[in-house]
Amino acid sequence: MLEVADLNSFYGGAHILHGVSLDVGQGEVVALLGRNGAGKSTTMKSIMGLVRPRSGTVTFEGQAIAGRPAYRIARLGLGYVPEDRRIFTDLTVLENLEVGCRAARGTQRAWTSERLFELFPNLAERRSARAGAMSGGEQQMLTIARTLMGNPKLVLLDEPSEGISPLIVEQMAFAIRQLKAEGIAILLSEQNLHFAMLIADRVQVIEGGRIQFHGTAEELSNQPKLREELLAL
Repeated sequence: MLEVADLNSFYGGAHILHGVSLDVGQGEVVALLGRNGAGKSTTMKSIMGLVRPRSGTVTFEGQAIAGRPAYRIARLGLGYVPEDRRIFTDLTVLENLEVGCRAARGTQRAWTSERLFELFPNLAERRSARAGAMSGGEQQMLTIARTLMGNPKLVLLDEPSEGISPLIVEQMAFAIRQLKAEGIAILLSEQNLHFAMLIADRVQVIEGGRIQFHGTAEELSNQPKLREELLAL
């Protein structure tokens, strides 16, 4: 569904991504692992059109999308869950979901608030609560749920497990596996190898803006020296 080839992105004169290439198939979960500053979020933003790549290609379902405005990319069926969540803190959970609502595409089964409350029971219990009063983990669930209300075919998840409790991490992993079962493809950026191992079909490790490893999470976990070199804080 998604192909990224030889992507080079800059912030001003700073060269951040150096020839990044990756791909995600339908219903596949791919984890982009790396330390802070390795280039994970820039990769996500470059795919989503929030950072304009200097060179390289991004193709979604056969369409070249590199350099297009983010809203046009979203309309094609890409959903984006940013690291900083960006929920509407003064709105309720239900109102936040309604803001994200878009029609389903083709034969795709539409996401509704009730379906999402089944996927995220914590949100069902807080549906009338103001979003700003919820925990960080609940806000992360809400951000994912709001993105799903747009009925995307592929979701970019930027650091979904960062700063949330282990219990919420487990619930998040369960929800992502459910999305995969629905046929939704997911590319997530992560520092947490354990979380990636719970959900990812494949992992890629980025360091210094370059992809340094690709394979399964199990293959990476079986290479402690490489894991230490690329992921240790």
